[in-house]
Amino acid sequence: MNPISERIYSIERPNHKNIALQVTPAAERKLRQGHPWLFNQAIRKQSQTGQAGDLAIIFDQKRRFLAAGLYDPHSPIRVRVLQHHQPATIDTGWFQQKIQDAFNARADIPANTNGYRLIHGENDGLPGLVLDQYARTWALKIYSACWIPYLVDLLPLWAEYAPERILLKLSREVAAHPEALFGLKDGDLIYGTPIDNPILFQENGLTFEADPIHGHKTGFYLDQRDNRARVEALAANADVLNIFAYTGGFSLYAARGCAKTVTSVDISQPALNAAGRNFSHNQQHPNIQTAKHTPVCGDAFEILTQLSNKNQRYDLVIIDPPSFAKSRAEIQSALRAYQRLTRLGLQVLKPSGVLVQASCSSRISSESFYTHIHEAAMQVGVTLRQMESSGHPSDHPIGFPEGEYLKCLFAVKEE
Repeated sequence: MNPISERIYSIERPNHKNIALQVTPAAERKLRQGHPWLFNQAIRKQSQTGQAGDLAIIFDQKRRFLAAGLYDPHSPIRVRVLQHHQPATIDTGWFQQKIQDAFNARADIPANTNGYRLIHGENDGLPGLVLDQYARTWALKIYSACWIPYLVDLLPLWAEYAPERILLKLSREVAAHPEALFGLKDGDLIYGTPIDNPILFQENGLTFEADPIHGHKTGFYLDQRDNRARVEALAANADVLNIFAYTGGFSLYAARGCAKTVTSVDISQPALNAAGRNFSHNQQHPNIQTAKHTPVCGDAFEILTQLSNKNQRYDLVIIDPPSFAKSRAEIQSALRAYQRLTRLGLQVLKPSGVLVQASCSSRISSESFYTHIHEAAMQVGVTLRQMESSGHPSDHPIGFPEGEYLKCLFAVKEE
């Protein structure tokens, strides 16, 4: 029996006739630098209309080849660039090499970890396509409908690595255009056997569950793996507060690191229920078995204020919020939110305690993020002594400026 969903074979193939594009001088410069996006407003001339997945060939002002990529009429990123500088045939062999290169780049993943990112979109040369592994369950998230017509080519290539199943996840932008999806929906099984909820996987020897269908992103925040390990090393005999805990990733590492108490705060009760189950999955670890874990459901800002008013104090405070700046217009409000969280977090952090604060907003630079955190600390009469700052793990490489989003500060509270 063919494990590929029959619906995949009904998807219309891309147009055999390529779209020729000429672009603005500014876009030319970007493309020559290897940038993977071409925005709609940068297109000056277009040979024909196109459907999602059609191949677009971009020429410079002298009609020389500049780049080639997948066209998406539904997205402001009109072309996701696959090939720069020199022409190439974009076929199964081309995709196979890109996949192999991405998988080979993950050779340093620890043996006791089977949950990690296999393909990191633009940064692995496949813009708009993310593939995450949770044991033998893979979650494919696409951020452009241009990839839908290529599933029939990609699934057999991935099948060679023997996943048990592959689930399809759609960004909101993609899901908003069902006419380009040929009946596919977010959460669909596109390869293999139906899912057994929840999926259990290993990260640095800890067992976590992931819900690729209903969970955030593809079911888990895989990009914080290294920072969670750093927290474990800081947690001995500590009272730990984990804000925006989601399913308790940082909390579980802190417990294994011999924390006395761990308090997990999140606005989602289902996420906290999953955090409780994650603690149950790891009772074979003595430190986790003995750690006191307390889930608290509520708004992070309100809970921090309440804890401060009750004179609750912690040795280690972790603040890992969702992206606050999803557009350029939100940057200033995001920075204000980060600063407010810093002030609130420091109010419940003991002297000489450690603040761990992260941002996953790509529109906010590391320099701006760290500067605003230190400014917020000074506003409440605190000096933060930076221990360390970190970025992306190896399975989330950075291939272009906008690809850098994750930053995390580890700092000691000095008064």
